[in-house]
Amino acid sequence: MANSTVLSRTRAERHTAGRAAGTPVGQGRRLGSHVVLVLFALYFVVPLWWLVVASTKTNAGLFGGAPLWFGSDFALADNIAGLFSHQGGIYWIWFRNSFGYALAGGVGATVLSVLAGYGLAKYRFRGRSVFFALLLGSVMVPMTALVIPTFVLLSGMGLLNTMWAVILPSLLSPVGVYLVRVYAQDAVPEEVLDAGRVDGAGELRLFFQVVLPLLRPAIVTVLLLTTVATWNNFFLPLAVLRDPQLLPVTVGIYNWQALSNAGAGGEQVWNLIVTGSFISVVPLVAAFLSLQKYWQGGLSLGSVR
Repeated sequence: MANSTVLSRTRAERHTAGRAAGTPVGQGRRLGSHVVLVLFALYFVVPLWWLVVASTKTNAGLFGGAPLWFGSDFALADNIAGLFSHQGGIYWIWFRNSFGYALAGGVGATVLSVLAGYGLAKYRFRGRSVFFALLLGSVMVPMTALVIPTFVLLSGMGLLNTMWAVILPSLLSPVGVYLVRVYAQDAVPEEVLDAGRVDGAGELRLFFQVVLPLLRPAIVTVLLLTTVATWNNFFLPLAVLRDPQLLPVTVGIYNWQALSNAGAGGEQVWNLIVTGSFISVVPLVAAFLSLQKYWQGGLSLGSVR
């Protein structure tokens, strides 16, 4: 009898809770949260939408008509053709340079971050806490503050105005090391490593066959972050590069913008600037869409069965 009474009360409480969730107050809260999410979505989507729309307009269309909607003259093909012809198609050289810098910097920084982060997480050695404290401190230093010391260092090594002046500084990612260290601390169980060592597996075999599959979400995250950071790098290439053939797309478009602002020689290429900016975003969007599925991996992904 007592059990029946308790069961009835439990059902009544669930029914009451269900009705409360459907009250106008609960609906108002859900509506408010949806409105906030829509506002945030618009905040991030509207600039990208403007970039897509603006890349289809001519110079005259950019400064007239509705800024967030297509004009009567759809000039995307003409703008892309202009990128091939303007200054001998140097935009595509900049685009290729950005791709090379991002690939070398992203992959290299990811490899170093994985090695350093895993070592800090799973190996005990003297000074580990000090190294990790220095790592945390370096995360707080803005990259722009390091451009001048980096310039002086590269000048002393004779690497100014070379591709290495952009690639070598991009290989260091304190944030990447920190992310891998934090993720590996929990994603790689000590029991799995100990079991592998007992079975006779060496450290290299453990790392490649056990640790790397477990760290796949962290590796993809660091790869994306470092690749995007290198692709969008502006201040460092601006300081260390002088040859137009070595510039990334960020600095190259900036030079076009400076010429258009000054009106030097009557050169107004705002349509090419906007179209080039739009094309430079496409690889990053494609990378995020193609690699986002790897973030869904669990902590035990690839563990020993």
